[in-house]
Amino acid sequence: MAIIISLLIALLALAGAPLFVVILAAAMTGFYYAEIPLTVITVEIYRLVDTPLLLALPLFTFSGYVLAESQLSSRLVRLTQVFLGWMPGGLSVVAFVTCAFFTAFTGASGVTIVAVGALLFPALVQAGYQEKFSLGLVTTSGSLGLLLAPSLPLILYGVIVQQMELPNPFTIQELFIAGILPALLMIVLLTLFSIWSHRGQPIETGKFNRQEARHALQEMKWELPLPVIVLGGIYSGFFAVSEAAAVTAFYVVLVEVVIHREVEYLDMPRVVRESMIMVGGILLILGVSLAFTNYLIDAEVPQLLFEWIQTFISSKITFLILLNLILLALGAILDIFSALVIMIPLIVPMALQFGVDPVHLGIIFLANMQIGYFTPPIGMNLFIASYRFKRPITELYQATIPFMLVLLVALVIITYVPEVSLIFLDR
Repeated sequence: MAIIISLLIALLALAGAPLFVVILAAAMTGFYYAEIPLTVITVEIYRLVDTPLLLALPLFTFSGYVLAESQLSSRLVRLTQVFLGWMPGGLSVVAFVTCAFFTAFTGASGVTIVAVGALLFPALVQAGYQEKFSLGLVTTSGSLGLLLAPSLPLILYGVIVQQMELPNPFTIQELFIAGILPALLMIVLLTLFSIWSHRGQPIETGKFNRQEARHALQEMKWELPLPVIVLGGIYSGFFAVSEAAAVTAFYVVLVEVVIHREVEYLDMPRVVRESMIMVGGILLILGVSLAFTNYLIDAEVPQLLFEWIQTFISSKITFLILLNLILLALGAILDIFSALVIMIPLIVPMALQFGVDPVHLGIIFLANMQIGYFTPPIGMNLFIASYRFKRPITELYQATIPFMLVLLVALVIITYVPEVSLIFLDR
């Protein structure tokens, strides 16, 4: 009977049933045959709701939706172009930095390609970059910023792992600090590749103009304090992450709705509804996933999986190679939130057995997901860029492969040199 039920659950998943239904069915089946009361599922959901850190998710999500509705993308492109456009690489540097910042605050939902990419793509072509290169750059940049605070996937990883009560726990602040150098490494390598691939070609670069700089700063005078207040407060310990999220939400509404008036008051109910629908979906999946995780731990599934893997893999290096291959494939198939709640409970216990620090593991996981967003054949950014720029999906495959290879080099460094992530942490 258990086999039949498991097959039915698998058929539900293949038929396109909602992810939380599949996970909940699996959890209920496991607990039933283990003769554990099903009320444990509601207990796990309540335990999740009672987590103070969880307040940060809806507040940061709401802030990101408001920023995406505003004209921040235009102002941000102009500001970075004025201050970074004169550098070697010119507009490519502007693209990478702008997209990373925008994605960190708005989430990796494809909005970066739509909002920022639409501005940068024609500007890159006009500056002398090849159209194919520009297309690949914009598509790749759409997921930059996942490793930078206050990225929602970073917070979600911290929430999930903290529920697992690890022997070497960490704080969200440590996770935020760990993501800084890996993110910078990716941006630097992409910039160097852009400069090298256009060596000897007449690429237009801007000149620093004080008057333009003053105008750009004037336009951004209200948004510029946001990362300083929020991230400075988090890194200094002045704010807890949930408090920083509340400050962010209040400040964003004040600036974009009251001061700039780019988001109409009448649009706010729609923005709230859309952002909370996304949060509700994440929390529902997360709640039932934690219940299923409880069953997996009780059934010693991670331990059994580790023992099985040990028959083929004995070294940490080999384990990390296999982990990267699996995560890259998952990143191309699943959205990042589903991948987190499904895989983290299985991966973290095994990684600890192989001596991988959980903070380092989180950075590896998200670095893979960032690349997975534009991994052929079904990476989400590929389809968004294809729709936005009216290009065949096969053209996107060809355009993004060089950038993928560069980021794979960064991934290897991040994976096998843990100091890149942990150098500022006492772990």
